[in-house]
Amino acid sequence: MRDLIKMIVVLTAICSVSGFALSYINDATRAAREYQLLKYVKEPSIKAVFSKLDYDNDPIKDRIKIKIGKEEKTVFPAKKGGKIIAIAYDASATGYHDEIEVMVGVKADGTLAGIGIMRHSETPGLGARVAEPAFTEQFRNAKPPVKLSTEGGTINGISGATISSKAVITAVNKALKVFPEVKKEVF
Repeated sequence: MRDLIKMIVVLTAICSVSGFALSYINDATRAAREYQLLKYVKEPSIKAVFSKLDYDNDPIKDRIKIKIGKEEKTVFPAKKGGKIIAIAYDASATGYHDEIEVMVGVKADGTLAGIGIMRHSETPGLGARVAEPAFTEQFRNAKPPVKLSTEGGTINGISGATISSKAVITAVNKALKVFPEVKKEVF
């Protein structure tokens, strides 16, 4: 009985110290992890979205956090002469394997500036082709609502990757749905 109590006390002490250590490391590395996400995941997508726009600011540094319903969104503005000409923010939808995260750029008039695929785990050679410029460039200057050509829209889906193509369309339309609220807060 004594050995059992001793073992429980020792295991409780080890778990407590480990829990406090992990909590401290999580807090200490939060800013660095957030920077890594911005720099290596979101920034390339933002640059792809705004690649055809003439802007003179750093959207990452000028990012704006807004609250839409219960969700907090980070909006990345593209400015020319101090005036916002377009914004980018993320949306996601479920693809064939998992979530496809899309950075959606919208101009002040509501047309798309472009899209960039941030993360996906779609099948290489099929669904992964949603990240290729041949697919993403179709969204540039598109007017909402965005639809696949098979549904009467202007976007040509990827042959053999209908689910992935529809997921990107769904994510873009989710972003466009909240644009009026975002526009009120940002523009």
